[in-house]
Amino acid sequence: MKKSILLVGACALFLSAFGAKGDTLTIIGRDIQEISVTARVEQPTSTHQELSGEVLNQSNTGQNLPYMLQQTPSLIVTSDDGLGVGYTYFRVRGTDHTRINMTVNDVPLNDAESQTVFWVNMTDMSSSLNSVNVQRGVGTSTNGSASFGASINMNTLPTRTMLNDTAPAHVSVQFNGGMYNTFREMVSAQVKLPKNWRIEARLSKVNSDGYLYRASSDLFSYHGAIGYYGDKTQVSLSAFGGAEKTYMAWDGVTRDDLIRDRRYNPAGLYIDQNGNQQFYPNQNDYYKQQHFQLHLAQRLTANWKLDATLHYTHGGGNYEQMKGDKKYKSFGLPDYKLNDTTYVKRSNFVRIKNLDNHYYGGIVAVNYRSEPADVAIGVSGNHYIGKHWGQVTDDTYESVIGEEYYRNRGTKAEGNIYAKANWRVINQAQRRLTLYGDLQYRYIYYRINGVNDEDLETLDVTRHYHFFNPKAGITYDDHGHQVYFNFAMANREPTRKNFTEAGEHDVPLPEQLFDYELGYTYTARKWHIGANLYFMDYKNQLVLTGKYSSTGAYLTRNVPKSYRSGIELTGGCKPVSWFEWQTSLTIGHSWIPDYTDWVSIYDENWEEIRQDEINFGTVTTAFSPDVTFSNMFTFSYAGLRADIQTIAVSKQYLDNTKSEEAVLKPYTVTNLTVQYSLPLPKKWPDISLIAQVNNLFDSKYESNGGNWMCQFEDGSRYYSPWYYAQAGINVHGGIRVQW
Repeated sequence: MKKSILLVGACALFLSAFGAKGDTLTIIGRDIQEISVTARVEQPTSTHQELSGEVLNQSNTGQNLPYMLQQTPSLIVTSDDGLGVGYTYFRVRGTDHTRINMTVNDVPLNDAESQTVFWVNMTDMSSSLNSVNVQRGVGTSTNGSASFGASINMNTLPTRTMLNDTAPAHVSVQFNGGMYNTFREMVSAQVKLPKNWRIEARLSKVNSDGYLYRASSDLFSYHGAIGYYGDKTQVSLSAFGGAEKTYMAWDGVTRDDLIRDRRYNPAGLYIDQNGNQQFYPNQNDYYKQQHFQLHLAQRLTANWKLDATLHYTHGGGNYEQMKGDKKYKSFGLPDYKLNDTTYVKRSNFVRIKNLDNHYYGGIVAVNYRSEPADVAIGVSGNHYIGKHWGQVTDDTYESVIGEEYYRNRGTKAEGNIYAKANWRVINQAQRRLTLYGDLQYRYIYYRINGVNDEDLETLDVTRHYHFFNPKAGITYDDHGHQVYFNFAMANREPTRKNFTEAGEHDVPLPEQLFDYELGYTYTARKWHIGANLYFMDYKNQLVLTGKYSSTGAYLTRNVPKSYRSGIELTGGCKPVSWFEWQTSLTIGHSWIPDYTDWVSIYDENWEEIRQDEINFGTVTTAFSPDVTFSNMFTFSYAGLRADIQTIAVSKQYLDNTKSEEAVLKPYTVTNLTVQYSLPLPKKWPDISLIAQVNNLFDSKYESNGGNWMCQFEDGSRYYSPWYYAQAGINVHGGIRVQW
């Protein structure tokens, strides 16, 4: 049977994700088999969804992967370029992407230092995915950084249905084009060779001018794999990666700028020697990244299996940036001598920031599967080396050529061991009681040394972290009803930016989270409903401040106590064969009791005179909406399919002062996708046409922003918020031909 799970925001009921051998799972009347080749012990609850690659790519016209996950409850997406082609970010339950664990085939994908994933480095990655598992909350133990809001595991390994496919070859060519000169070309092939060998490859190219002026993207990615897939032994070697060139669009704009021109992009702006405004033409970011993975899966006995992986990732690149009207001393340079009596202290500079990093390691796991219990024991070790250096390549007077002004190095080593198990105390056809247990220990060594890029101060940071992360849960299934309770504890180390760009009063501390999840779902033949209550209790959470680094990275600071709580409601139905409805609604609140922060105090002449620690009382956490809503109507008949997707997000504060002067307004966006498969003879290739209208009702909205705040001596406060405008109505179309 063709494997697909409808891309839904609703939490589908998993009657038993890991039942006795031969069990299948029914979701809204559809049977599926286990998707992943690798055995994974997960909590058998509805806080996670498994999405097939086929469903994931139904509306793929070149946007980055987070845009294809928007039906996930509590998930919101934003992009710098306004279209979702360039730099793209997402948050789950108000938690930003740097605290969301992401893996590919169980190999960590998050950058070891920034703990984020830059999707532009691997554009169109979704075209190579066979499944994606999205789990909200802490979830189960995995490799890589801790999960503080969700975990996303992407799988490129072939599914059992693909391995059993008798077709010897498959070739697919896709082309999409749309507004703002957005184009995507993709070609992929899968070949099944004799004696259980299999080869697959993909090449993708995505280009766009971006919605904002000069927010262009020139992206390339690839994926290739060769493997032997026997009954007891499976070995595969895969490589994927890409290269990107993007014009910067991370500066944001003021509300007045939005009123004048929503597409305005201030990046690269400077004043030349004649007093004219100019935009630096080469304000570009360049980066290449290559991933290599060697996987072994060995069936030892009927119940035991061994999985082992070696991996290596190399990344390197730089960005070039005009810094207008900067002091020479900010780059460690002496003032420029114009003549015998005149020295120039400020100038327009062009700087280049470079990085080169290597990440490698190994993962070993043994899995036991039987009718009463599943057990997984895993161990991994990873090592990272990141080199950072910067040069000043030019100034107004052409006196600076290639001066290196900082260099530092980050080294990170991580060890991880876990044991987790599902025990089915009751295991009947329609009734099941499952206990879940999970113990994990993580060790992290992190060192930064050299000269800091921001203040040119000496960096000498050495940290050792020892984290113990227990998790437990209970799930009861009875004829379509499921009730569950999970508890999980997670600990997480600070990122590089927490050390290099911390305020003078901040010493970054590790975070700790206690996550409680209580839920109920009911699944019938044609409909399902669900409710998940969550309470997340943080110690020293690194909350977003609304400020950004000079490279557009989120800045955070520790707060002693903070909380997130809410309810995630899901539902869906398929009353007739040609119509389906899926929806989710999250109502929650995130808050910081007794919040204090250091604030710059200015006099009436805008001279900073000191910094004061100010108490703002109990505040709503920045970038944490109280309501998120997703809805999908799907109509399908005789090769024609139409999806109407609506996303709604309530007001968000841009910092932690809870000021109405710095907010993201609520917004609602509706997208329409129509696909048609041509009714051609069987000997002909499959040809499908796609038309997509994003932001169908031309909503004028901003999905991200920031704020700078100060206070005057008289106690009055000044707020300077900025925003990232998203595209209005935009249309795309394409064709897919598959042999």
